[in-house]
Amino acid sequence: MTEEQLGFLEEQAEDVRLRALVAETPLADVEAREARRHADAQARHADALRSTVRELEREQDSLLDRISAELSAR
Repeated sequence: MTEEQLGFLEEQAEDVRLRALVAETPLADVEAREARRHADAQARHADALRSTVRELEREQDSLLDRISAELSAR
């Protein structure tokens, strides 16, 4: 779901950026910066989630290795 939200926010930020280029108004620039900030925040959130998943997978692999070693020792 986070990846879908990120994709949506990236597309929205690009659309708003293009509209701001055409409009050439201060308000359009503010809206474009705000849309970009939202997309960047979502990207950071997605990166943090990916990092957490990788860490949990490493921990899971380590625990499975320990369980396997303990079962083999019996």
